[in-house]
Amino acid sequence: MANWVANHWLSVLVLVTWLGLNVFLFTHAFLSYEKGDKYYYTREILGFCRCTLRKQLDHNLTFHKLVAYMICLHTAIHITAHLFNFERYSRSLQATDGSLASVLSNLSHQEAEGDSWLNPIQSPNMTVLHMTFTSIPGFTGVIITIVLVLMVTSSVEFIRRSYFEVFWYTHHIFIIYFIGLGIHGIGGIVRGQTEESIKESHPHTCAEFFEKWDDHDSHCKRPQFEGNSAESWKWILAPGVLYIFERILRFYRSQQQVMITKVVMHPSKVLELQMIKRGFSMEVGQYIFVNCPSISSLEWHPFTLTSAPEEDFFSIHIRAAGDWTENLITAFEQQHSPFPRIEVDGPFGTVSEDVFRYEVAMLVGAGIGVTPFASILKSIWYKFRHADHNLKTQTIYFYWICRETGAFAWFNDLLASLEQEMEELGKVGFLNFRLFLTGWDSNIAGHAALNFDKATDILTGLKHKTFFGRPMWDNEFSTIATTHPKSVVGVFLCGPQSLAKSLRKCCHQYSSLDPRKVQFYFNKENF
Repeated sequence: MANWVANHWLSVLVLVTWLGLNVFLFTHAFLSYEKGDKYYYTREILGFCRCTLRKQLDHNLTFHKLVAYMICLHTAIHITAHLFNFERYSRSLQATDGSLASVLSNLSHQEAEGDSWLNPIQSPNMTVLHMTFTSIPGFTGVIITIVLVLMVTSSVEFIRRSYFEVFWYTHHIFIIYFIGLGIHGIGGIVRGQTEESIKESHPHTCAEFFEKWDDHDSHCKRPQFEGNSAESWKWILAPGVLYIFERILRFYRSQQQVMITKVVMHPSKVLELQMIKRGFSMEVGQYIFVNCPSISSLEWHPFTLTSAPEEDFFSIHIRAAGDWTENLITAFEQQHSPFPRIEVDGPFGTVSEDVFRYEVAMLVGAGIGVTPFASILKSIWYKFRHADHNLKTQTIYFYWICRETGAFAWFNDLLASLEQEMEELGKVGFLNFRLFLTGWDSNIAGHAALNFDKATDILTGLKHKTFFGRPMWDNEFSTIATTHPKSVVGVFLCGPQSLAKSLRKCCHQYSSLDPRKVQFYFNKENF
């Protein structure tokens, strides 16, 4: 638990602050409805008041999902509360017992002065469905609920992975959601007594004399009611302005020319783009958003930078994993010069930037998830070449898990250079490769077994041998914990959630209870 808090303290702080604000707003609104004099008569019809929490979105992926879950939960509570309210409104309108609730509900538009009605159901024949689609709160409520359902259902992993464009376009109807949310409270159905009416006829003294409200000699007059002004816009204005500013900034940065200096097609249908851009500056493990107007002028996709900060260009590796990436790869395969125009926004920071803050680092990449570590390993190569003595990291364990042998090909040259560089510098133990092949046939396995005694691996050409199957993480963590009994180990993953769960569990299990001994800290890339 301590490790988890240490890794996620900032997210925890933001989440607690956000939830605390929601609790405050809920309590404030609840007490206003439950205790305020202006809502005395509203409570007479509805009884125990029900309120809605205000919610704000944050674009950090993990926090964004947590907020989305809260929005869905509060939306369900909000809708359920309205259904109960409608039932109470309908029941009080049909009551014939002469109760205060019945009298208040029969203050219709025609009988009351001006717009001083209290019960939104104006006649026994009016249905909830009719009121829903003929009132601003009802109609906007239906619209934003439909939009929310579409956004949530299109965000499931299967849709995101297989039909990204469906997810992307559907998710951007959040604009309709916020517009609807901003005007949802106009002409609100939960109404309160006007301040002037409270002064003339205070509910604490006049409620019990409701039967004499219309008597000329009565000191208690019929109460007047008004709807609340819409307040949602106050909570979405600032995020909306920030979002518009971010869009303008992205547009400005995207207009800066990006020159493609080199295009390489690697095995396993992986496209490498090397580019230069005026004023571009990066750190290891960062990522950029890429747009190709000839494919889609609206879609921006994140890609981790595979170049090192020391290089005079920046590069990305793109694997075919959907319509957009396949179309991009095809465009570069078929058109040699001039290349399709590329727009770039970024770079942006990730957790991988912290890798050099640890004495020992475990880098775990699955498939194309190796890209942030390509940047890190390249940077290490440059640091050793220039004798950088400020490097805190003493040992790196690099794990790469691939399904097919071709996936190793595009990264082999860098790994071979690093392996040779460490050997020449007498630092063989600094960089430890652990390459795992999860998909193979009997011929490959047999051939590897027959040539196991050779100096280099038959699949990669490296001196570090390729393992068949998946890593046994318990053994790996146990070995590292024994080898580095007093070190702080940073575990960095760019891969699937199932692997993240296993690594997070091992980090907790193999961290010593004594803070002076080995501690594992888990970090995961999110896109």
